Amino acid sequence: MPRPDLAATAAALDLLPREVVTGTVTGLGGLAVTLEGFGPLAAIGDRVRLEPPGRTPVLAEIAAFRDGRAEAIAMGPLAGLTDGARAVLAPRPALAVSEAWLGRVLDPMGAPMDGLPPPAPGAQPRATHSPAPPAGQRARLGPRMALGVRALDLFTPVRQGQRLGLFAASGVGKSTLMAMLAGGVEADVIVFALVGERGRELREFLEDDLGPERLAKSVVICATSDTAAPVRREAAYAAMTVAEHFRDQGKQVLLLMDSVTRFALALREIGLAVREPPATRGYPPSVFTELPRLLERAGPGEEGCGGAITALFTVLVEGDDHDEPVADAVRGILDGHVVLDRRIAEAGRYPPVDVLRSLSRTAPGVLDPAERPLVGAARRILSTWGEVRDLVRLGAYRTGHDPVADEAVRLAPAVEQVLMQPKGEASDPSEAFAMLGAALTEGG
Repeated sequence: MPRPDLAATAAALDLLPREVVTGTVTGLGGLAVTLEGFGPLAAIGDRVRLEPPGRTPVLAEIAAFRDGRAEAIAMGPLAGLTDGARAVLAPRPALAVSEAWLGRVLDPMGAPMDGLPPPAPGAQPRATHSPAPPAGQRARLGPRMALGVRALDLFTPVRQGQRLGLFAASGVGKSTLMAMLAGGVEADVIVFALVGERGRELREFLEDDLGPERLAKSVVICATSDTAAPVRREAAYAAMTVAEHFRDQGKQVLLLMDSVTRFALALREIGLAVREPPATRGYPPSVFTELPRLLERAGPGEEGCGGAITALFTVLVEGDDHDEPVADAVRGILDGHVVLDRRIAEAGRYPPVDVLRSLSRTAPGVLDPAERPLVGAARRILSTWGEVRDLVRLGAYRTGHDPVADEAVRLAPAVEQVLMQPKGEASDPSEAFAMLGAALTEGG
């Protein structure tokens, strides 16, 4: 068996090009750059430094080969790049994560975005595009993890190492719910992946939602919406790499990614730029290959590691269509999903979690015998209330004809009150179940 120090050195050397290899730009079109001269020394995923005369070099990533030429996607503006410009093969993407990254806001390449000096690098760089732990050697999920949001702790309980999706249309409250989770979940390290984020919202999120105390134990990886598609895609991979670093140290990591949809859109831009044929609603097949490669990396580490990545991914459903391709694919990969409903938000109940359409696949193993009847009764009441609510509002409902409906009309408002929770208020599962039990037995 190789010595650990030699293995680390070999892994670091493997990330470097074997020699200085140069090529030439021979074509520019849209987002793609055509390169010649690398021969068999370049591979898919390699980085290339484009050097226009008298201008700042631009990084690009090789995404395809066609007719003996490499096609790369630029990671910066192409203004000033000319036919015949020099291209140099660069190291593959890797991050040397360390404890100094805590409390920092960085771009996907590890460069600071908070105006501070670059963080001290770790001893061993980690490739950002790495496989998930072997399925047969992964540890099992850990104990229940309190999320601090009553609607989730009651109806979609989560275990350490679980992966949950937050599904909603735009403007329904995904970011607000993420902020509540950041303030309510107890974890050793929190990693945020802001993929395609609005630039003006970064400081608002850091100062208003996160705060200095939570930021001190967090790493924020951000790629704003005006960055190139490879940079936005790399933000998701970089955040996952940071989370894996701390997980492998035996720590409990909370990974919050906003959003998987923007990650998929970046993949679509890359695929279409290299002329990959569109398949499902304009998404190339490679999008649905990359999604599980990213999402499967979250979760427990290998047996004996002791750490786990509990991950929550937001999914933007276009036009409130929860069966659109990306949402459908992500829902099938993750261990549960939370649906945020616009009608609930418009009615004034926040967070607007539709508990009847939300699901945690680990709930049967999390809820104890005293909690299961409460959840079942609450679901039944909310379901019946949804059926008779319009009749009640129209004055067409009469009590005494259906005992189940009468119970729902009497108790549903109290259950809805339990689910209502202002931003900044945190609760624990025992408190949430006590409130639910009181609502079911006394009607509030």
